[in-house]
Amino acid sequence: MARMTKAEQSAATKARLLDAAVEEFQEHGLAGGRVDRIAERAGVNKRLIYIYFGDKDGLFDAVIVRDVETMIDVVPITQDDLPGYAVSLYDYLEANPTVGRLLTWRNLERIKASDIEYDAYRRKVDAVAQAQATLAPGSTHAPADVLALILGLVQSWSQASPALRDLAGADDPARAGQRRHSLREAVSRLIT
Repeated sequence: MARMTKAEQSAATKARLLDAAVEEFQEHGLAGGRVDRIAERAGVNKRLIYIYFGDKDGLFDAVIVRDVETMIDVVPITQDDLPGYAVSLYDYLEANPTVGRLLTWRNLERIKASDIEYDAYRRKVDAVAQAQATLAPGSTHAPADVLALILGLVQSWSQASPALRDLAGADDPARAGQRRHSLREAVSRLIT
């Protein structure tokens, strides 16, 4: 078996640190996350966190950027089917609850968004504006407001109180299709 090059070793170590950081940050957030636990989970010296990412904040940002990039690739937005985008994003977040938790922590603990987040949201706002121009010419709703409402609808069940989730049967697989249909319908009405 061939030995890994230094570049391959470095990339593997960074990946292990990112994976360990995902677990730590989704459980404890940025403020509660500890570099000692991250390094231990990754099986490396904590000094490598500072070498590769600068500090804990840099590591947290790298985790968020990686997850946002993945989400953008897996769930692209188009102006042709915003209801379909909403359902796809809902499905992605249901299948990847860690991503939703990390983004919630990010929203709670970080004031400034990354450049990749700004770019992603610009594209999404543009897609909403194009959909409005086609489906609802003369709409008085700002595209950014409509996008915020769509994203709120997408995240409504994952952010709902445990009591509401229980009462509504949110974890019942038989209800998943109904929730997706309701989401598609609500977004359709929102943009027309």
